[in-house]
Amino acid sequence: MAKRKSGGVDEYIARCPKEAQGDLAKVRAAIRAAAPGATERTDYFQMPGYSNPGVDYYDGMFAWFSFKKPHIRLHVPPSVIQKHRKELAGYATTKAIVSFPMGKPAPTRLVKKLVKASLKAMKEKRINAIKT
Repeated sequence: MAKRKSGGVDEYIARCPKEAQGDLAKVRAAIRAAAPGATERTDYFQMPGYSNPGVDYYDGMFAWFSFKKPHIRLHVPPSVIQKHRKELAGYATTKAIVSFPMGKPAPTRLVKKLVKASLKAMKEKRINAIKT
């Protein structure tokens, strides 16, 4: 996994409350496992995010994670949340954010699934833009 800002994600997690750091690390590991070729960075939205050279939009960004008490949050495109609405029924969502309650085990399989779907959706957006 490449990094643009060395230690940026480690620093972000370290600035969060101790009780959130383990869950943040688990979400980070799940994202890295789901998108092993992605670049991990903190320069876009000042939160941990992941980019891929196959994505033309948002400077290649396709997923982010963050902490906002009392939740660990995963940021993905709205189309991913819409497509997985049934699986996300037990979690608070917005147009582009899924919130996982802090202190409960992070749903790493779900995070991986959403991240893979996000990367696919953003790559497809590029292909569709080329076709038009």
